[in-house]
Amino acid sequence: MTSKIKIIRLILTVQFLLLGLVSCGQSTNSQPSIHAKIQEQTHKIFDSLVTIRRDFHMNPEVSGKEKRTSDKIAKYLLSLGYEVKRGIGGYGVVGILNTGKKGKRIAWRADIDAMPSDIPDVVGFASKNEGVRHICGHDVNTTIALGIANVIASQKEELTGVVYFIFQPSEEPYTGAKAMIDDGLFEMITPDEIYGSHIAPMATTMISTKPEWMFADYKVLNISFKNSSENESIIAYGRELIMSLQNVGPSSKFWNPQSLSDPNIGLASPNTIFKNYTFVNQDSFNVEKTENEISIKAYIGSSVKEKFDAIPPQLKQKISNSKFAENLIEVEYTYERANLYNDKTLTQNSLAHIAQIYGAENIIFLHGIMADYRGDDFAYYQEKVPGVYFYLGGSNFQKGILSMPHAPNFQVDENCIKTGVNYFSSLIIERLFN
Repeated sequence: MTSKIKIIRLILTVQFLLLGLVSCGQSTNSQPSIHAKIQEQTHKIFDSLVTIRRDFHMNPEVSGKEKRTSDKIAKYLLSLGYEVKRGIGGYGVVGILNTGKKGKRIAWRADIDAMPSDIPDVVGFASKNEGVRHICGHDVNTTIALGIANVIASQKEELTGVVYFIFQPSEEPYTGAKAMIDDGLFEMITPDEIYGSHIAPMATTMISTKPEWMFADYKVLNISFKNSSENESIIAYGRELIMSLQNVGPSSKFWNPQSLSDPNIGLASPNTIFKNYTFVNQDSFNVEKTENEISIKAYIGSSVKEKFDAIPPQLKQKISNSKFAENLIEVEYTYERANLYNDKTLTQNSLAHIAQIYGAENIIFLHGIMADYRGDDFAYYQEKVPGVYFYLGGSNFQKGILSMPHAPNFQVDENCIKTGVNYFSSLIIERLFN
């Protein structure tokens, strides 16, 4: 869960539960009996899942070193009758359940790596591996995925199509998803849709998501000019040009962390102020000089893809009409990476399924886009397959349990495992039939 720390700190408040409820339609092919069976099976295996989660927590492995974790995952999937493929993009594991009946192909992804951390654990089943800790909740994400795999396998005779479970290493450095894809993941499996979730600091019954971008996209903008005696003027001009891209005033409530959870203008409000923005990270300004050219660089963020894509040609046009037109070499983005992008139709349908079965009061529909570094390389799968990424609450405010990833006191109320297995098993089954 890369670079989500500040985002999640900002939304960590009980107010977040009051930000608004999604309005969803009914599930078109809901099967009450099968969802009752899902909940029965989840209840039956819950204690065993808690044991599994605690085992992962006590034996964490950092990115690229997840051998024991992947062994445990593969063994569990094999015990359920899954076809298992291993060693994909490192210690990646894929479980395949083919019902033998024609139908849709649905994938679920979970990240499995832990993080380096010298901060003492805060639970009784603390990490046994010095300097390593599941401080981001991937042990929970993995356990939920195994629970879903168990529940889906228990209903195999009632299902059609194929279900894939992707257990991905190295999410923290934002490399594992791409490594699995580059290693032929989508030659091994052919999902029509893909889903995943991550622990967030909401109550254990809550999930949250939105269509399209969940985070502002970030890129490094590079404007390069020919080296000349006018370099100082060019640097000043280039900096002014980049700063002109920002459309958020310095005194705007946009910059106030409390605004994210404001019921009137926050992320979950239809009147959110966290949309249609572009801003510049002024601390990132950098000037590089070589014998032949000078480059002015800065990180910029935007909530609108079309506006972001239009920036280089717009700046080229402005410069072409300036006194520095003859000096211009290029305007381009020199650093990009995938940004979480939820398919609009699948997001709406998924929330409708879950709301129909488990209640719309348990869903926070986000209208705004978080203005911080995007947080999960699940985005690389979404470039290949339409899908949806969810936040799942793991906090128990009454007990002082705050599931804020990367925080020193990170912990979860393990009842979130039950929520995740129930909600997302039902979601997968609904998607197989819809």
